[in-house]
Amino acid sequence: MPSLSKFLADIPSYPEHGADWLQHLVGDWNLVSDLLRADLVLWVGTERGAMAVAHCRPATGPTVYYEDPVGELLPGGDNPSLDVLLDGGRLAAEEIAVQREGREATGLLVPVRKNGETLAVMAVEYPLSTATPSTSELRQQQLGRRLLGMLEHGAFPIEGAPIPPRRGAPRVGDGVVQLDEQGVVQWASPNALSAFHRFGISGDMHGTTLAEMTTEVLQTRSPVDESLPLVLMGRAAWRSDMQARGGTLSLRAVPLTEGGRRTGAMVLVRDVTELRRRERELMTKDATIREVHHRVKNNLQTVAALLRMQSRRMKTDEAREALAEAMRRVSTIALVHESLLQGSQESVVFDDVIDRCLRLAVDAASATVHREGTPRLTETQVEVRTEKIGRVGSIRAEDATPLALVVTELATNAVEHGLSENGGTLTVRSERTGSHLVISIEDDGPGMRTTGPTGLGTNIAQSLVQGQLDGTLTWTGRDGGGTCAVIDVYLDPLAV
Repeated sequence: MPSLSKFLADIPSYPEHGADWLQHLVGDWNLVSDLLRADLVLWVGTERGAMAVAHCRPATGPTVYYEDPVGELLPGGDNPSLDVLLDGGRLAAEEIAVQREGREATGLLVPVRKNGETLAVMAVEYPLSTATPSTSELRQQQLGRRLLGMLEHGAFPIEGAPIPPRRGAPRVGDGVVQLDEQGVVQWASPNALSAFHRFGISGDMHGTTLAEMTTEVLQTRSPVDESLPLVLMGRAAWRSDMQARGGTLSLRAVPLTEGGRRTGAMVLVRDVTELRRRERELMTKDATIREVHHRVKNNLQTVAALLRMQSRRMKTDEAREALAEAMRRVSTIALVHESLLQGSQESVVFDDVIDRCLRLAVDAASATVHREGTPRLTETQVEVRTEKIGRVGSIRAEDATPLALVVTELATNAVEHGLSENGGTLTVRSERTGSHLVISIEDDGPGMRTTGPTGLGTNIAQSLVQGQLDGTLTWTGRDGGGTCAVIDVYLDPLAV
């Protein structure tokens, strides 16, 4: 099903500011749906008629739509009242009986206006009920109706109201407090009363100032959010947390206006004590894991430095080369831990690791390259160019270390044995489709003289690909000359 933005983009000449306003509305209209215990359907006018472009079900009551109505098209004339409102006309707010999927429901059409322009029409529909609504339900319906009035005059959603993207945002079912323009409590839902009672506010809250009551029970050594008084008074459309008695309440204020003047507010409240505790635990674990990666990286770099120092004391070239290879492999593992430090501990952006592996392989191998058939003391200076094509993306941390070692071994082997005496180009080509990853490491040298490399680095790469990555590693000749080493693996998906 296309998104709201896709629907609006397909409507010729639909204003950009209108699309932005409707996106803002859909981002917050669950508040209206929960208060009215009603389904909300957003209709916009098109050349073919009225089209439903968005739908919201209530979390506090039954839905009238089992099937999503988004995409439904009503040709002109099928709903005259809807056509009049979409054309900018005005009708008296009147509930009408409708049939939805064989069930009777009550509907109300509310124009969505901004700066006097009708951008859409919102249908408010809820099932018929013979039960007498409770006091709490009646209060919530009154608040919902006030929001509908604000919606019709372009005052809802509240423009410029920053709502931090923090988990634990309160909803109507968590608790609602109605305030007058002075911040005095007019009504509080049972869930809201329970939440405040757990935080030390006892007795009936009606007729008292919410800000004064909560100030008496605040217990925190940390600085209080400067937005908290504005939220408790209902003067700003903001969110804030309040700590007391070792717990945390998440509060969100929604000012209510009429004719541009604030006439009161409602405050949504939710007990997020357990949620915030878990967040703190995750932050502590995150910091611990980062510290572990940091220490492992430092220790591996120390080992690499010790190997470098030891290699300088070796009297034979063979011993120096062996220590240099070990140093390079240790440095490659350190690169993965450094990447884990900079991002998520669950995954690694492997394209950055490839860049570092190439630099490591080229720096270590291209400075002094021993050619076959030349004495060991003969060293050839070569110029190696690198090229990277395609992207790997993010992979699991468990796969990053063996894959980085394989790439480094193959890149080093290509520089040392695959390129011509004058150097050449080393190309890493990556192709990924879902979990299937193919990495080709190509050189433009004279090509293979045998069926494939047989050195220690090759054996290490082959073992890692087959044993830890459960993939294949093959060598082929390259069109136009050179050698191509192909890593073909299927990676496990990242954890969501």
